[in-house]
Amino acid sequence: MNVFDFSLKKLNGQEVALSEYRGKVTLLVVTATHSPYTPQYERLQELYDQHAEDGLEILDVPSDQFGGQAPETDGEILTFCTMKYGVMFPQFAKTDVSGERAEPLFQWLEQESKFEGFHGLGGMMLARKVKQDDPDYRQNNKIKWNFTKFLFDKTGQLRYRFEPTTSFMTVKKRVEELL
Repeated sequence: MNVFDFSLKKLNGQEVALSEYRGKVTLLVVTATHSPYTPQYERLQELYDQHAEDGLEILDVPSDQFGGQAPETDGEILTFCTMKYGVMFPQFAKTDVSGERAEPLFQWLEQESKFEGFHGLGGMMLARKVKQDDPDYRQNNKIKWNFTKFLFDKTGQLRYRFEPTTSFMTVKKRVEELL
């Protein structure tokens, strides 16, 4: 299996086969509009501006599962992202990404990727928050919080998982290696 075996719903409810991104390096990002990590949209758009013509695609999948940090409708999320951060990469419908109601893609990602831990001071604070809901969080591969990222190569193989506290320079470096 690879990412091309799955689909996601666009903001208008239309199913999109992720095989449409075959031949591109794809960074899938679980997002939220009211997270301490929301400013990462700016860096994501910069990366997209720099490398879209080189074959990079960024897929934005909002989720309200982590602290209720994406309470808006899909349309309101789209407006927020385009107006505040100038987001031009594809945005999808708000989605459950963890737990029993998670979309099949995200169930697969939790099976196929390893949680590597949180980093830095922000990571320590996030770990305390996550531990409240999941005392065993270090021992499982569940998606823990918004702005978790998954990087796929041009053939759809999962190459990296980045937690929200992973340095954006690390994310950028890995993207550029695959391009």
